Amino acid sequence: MAVINNEGEISEVSFFKKAKLVFAVSLLITLALVAAACSGPGKDGQVKKTLVFADAGWDSIRVHNAIAMKILEHGYGYKTDVMPGSETSSFEGVKNGDIDVYMEVWSGNIIDKYNEAVENSEVLEVSVNYDDNKQGLYVPTYVIKGDPERGIEPMAPDLESIHDLPKYWELFKDPEDPDKGRIYGSIPGWFADTVLAAQVKEFGLDKYFNYFQPGSGTALATSLTTAVKNGEPWVGYYWEPTWISGKYDLTLLKVAPYDDEKWENNYKCDFPSQRLTIIVPPELKEKAPEVVEFLSHYQTSAEITADCLAYMQDNKAAPEDAAEYFLKKYEDLWTKWVPDEAAEKVKAAIQ
Repeated sequence: MAVINNEGEISEVSFFKKAKLVFAVSLLITLALVAAACSGPGKDGQVKKTLVFADAGWDSIRVHNAIAMKILEHGYGYKTDVMPGSETSSFEGVKNGDIDVYMEVWSGNIIDKYNEAVENSEVLEVSVNYDDNKQGLYVPTYVIKGDPERGIEPMAPDLESIHDLPKYWELFKDPEDPDKGRIYGSIPGWFADTVLAAQVKEFGLDKYFNYFQPGSGTALATSLTTAVKNGEPWVGYYWEPTWISGKYDLTLLKVAPYDDEKWENNYKCDFPSQRLTIIVPPELKEKAPEVVEFLSHYQTSAEITADCLAYMQDNKAAPEDAAEYFLKKYEDLWTKWVPDEAAEKVKAAIQ
């Protein structure tokens, strides 16, 4: 066979070279088909897709991702992947089909967009992961009850609600302004910061306390953990679930129960508890019905989530390690979410 090279000269390509080229191309095509087949056919004979999970940027969603991914990988034979992003981009990713599973949607943060998307069937809500989360002003429980094992006497035995704080302001003295107490607030830019700043004024706490804004989540956590380790008084904003709520005994100070009217009138009540939901694109119900069926049974709690986060913190562990911790400790829970065959495969894989 004659061909013209780059210099315009005629050269010969042997029959054997051509044969080798054809063989190589055929081999690549064959390998590609085998690789596709190895992704695993479902019971209906269709090749299983890789399921993409949303990582919206916080540890608790990473733990739930890891739990669900291990169950789907070992129990159902799916491949999984993660797409990092923000709350907004993760939600949009589900809407446009780029993301298959969003394991922990803080639906209250985007309530209008969320309700509209559900009503218009742009996303499918398959379960409520948990809805017992809390946030507000906390104190270490030993401030109220003491801790005999550590030799700590009760410091504020009658402290139950935010409205009791004025009589104990001296207990929480501001180190930079000892004529007032210090309330550690939320992180600037968080919606909770707006709520707490308004409540401090609304309840007259600003006469007794300075509302102190930590510069970051790390700074807030450090202020609390340092106080707990030293057995010192502390009052400030925190939320559940976190590794701190899983590791330390904290008490949420009471406020009037949540009420729409009071909330809209300068937040004169407790924070609403959010529904942390699991959503998928509606088409996933047809493409992978067994995945949607599994996720429809997936339900945990703030306490369980905090326990897993505390395990991560104490053991310097990754979310994947926390997932195995969960699968071993809470076997009675998750095995109810899946068929027996899938459960046995998962248990065998994590031994």
